[in-house]
Amino acid sequence: MSDSPHPIDLLLEPRWLVPVEPHGVVLEDHAVAVDGERIVAVLPAAEARARYAPRERVMLSEHALIPGLVNAHVHNPMTLMRGIADDLPLMRWLQEHIWPAEAKAIGPEFVRDGIELAVAEMLRGGTTCCNENYFFPDVQAATYRRLGFRAMIGLPVIEFPSAWAKTRDEYFDRALAVHDEFKGEPLLGTAWAPHAPYTVADESFERIRVLSDQLDLPVHLHLHETAQEVEDAKRERGARPFARMQALGLVNDHLIAVHMTQLIDAEIAACAEAGVSVVHCPESNLKLASGFCPVEKLRRAGVTVAIGTDGVASNNDLDMFGELRTAAMLAKAVAGDAAAFDAAGVLRAATLNGAKALGWEARIGSIEAGKLADLAAVRLDAIETQPLYNVISQLVYATGRQQVSDVWIAGRRKLRERVAVDLDLQEIGAKARRWRERLAG
Repeated sequence: MSDSPHPIDLLLEPRWLVPVEPHGVVLEDHAVAVDGERIVAVLPAAEARARYAPRERVMLSEHALIPGLVNAHVHNPMTLMRGIADDLPLMRWLQEHIWPAEAKAIGPEFVRDGIELAVAEMLRGGTTCCNENYFFPDVQAATYRRLGFRAMIGLPVIEFPSAWAKTRDEYFDRALAVHDEFKGEPLLGTAWAPHAPYTVADESFERIRVLSDQLDLPVHLHLHETAQEVEDAKRERGARPFARMQALGLVNDHLIAVHMTQLIDAEIAACAEAGVSVVHCPESNLKLASGFCPVEKLRRAGVTVAIGTDGVASNNDLDMFGELRTAAMLAKAVAGDAAAFDAAGVLRAATLNGAKALGWEARIGSIEAGKLADLAAVRLDAIETQPLYNVISQLVYATGRQQVSDVWIAGRRKLRERVAVDLDLQEIGAKARRWRERLAG
């Protein structure tokens, strides 16, 4: 019987390991063994060196190794609209600027180039997975697959014609075709993405509920984003949008409810009972003055709270580290409690809870044996993060995305010492500038 070390692909030895599960734990002098796309062991570094013969060994002597961040709500093609219509409320922003700009530009090339720009930005900020919500999901899926980036692809449904589909039936037919085409792709999943209660009819929601149940797909929905949305619904339909979703059978464990700034206690309790996931987009909500998601109330009720940036057109970045800090501080102000939404809880929201919202918590979101190796290394030796007393607090309150040094998705290196491994950043930047000329013209 041989006691020789077992060959594996990769051994990572960080100064600090933040697995997220167990909650709030920071391990020192530990290693992560990766073979193929999966983590095979998390163990003391000395034991790892004796047990394994890695093809590549990466020493991360001043780094924290964390799960790759999960951006649970994005419109990534809109990265090409960064700064196009700032300092406006949601409906004016949408109706007078964003929708007209999209009408001029939207198409497969816009979607592809916007996602390329977004993936470059996300990787450089430690994000390894996103929950996408836009048109041309076929192009989205093909682009994410080509770039080796993990994504849940939204299947759009809206009641007005677009460049993607003209009629309700066409939206559904094309959505199902995309689902079938990309089913089984290791880095991809699909979700229904009806835009919002004010742009989607009951008949469409009913079809989505049936198909969500049949295909076991999440439903990714903007819900209770603004007070105006709620007041308009009460005036026009005699019910709050959440109550309408309840009546239509959509308040269940497939629902990913985005924004949720306008909630009463009964709705929070209903979310907890039904297993709804809520995606908090603090910076976009602040910029559009949409309201404040009651994160601490949701968390205390047992609701899964994830974090998203929303689209770059309303943020104006895909910086999840910035989002962590804003989410933590905003939650404290809203709750009137300095202990609300603590650092470990916020990091969990941006990793394991995001994975849970997508139905992927068994695959990603924490550093555990058997999970896919979606990982990010963050340097903590910068002047801006010294001295260091508490690693998790430092990650949430003091760390900038520029401190992300290395990223892996499914065991494959995507960022090496701040350099994107398989992206041409010069060409991506040149494409973005060409889109600026076209959209500004």
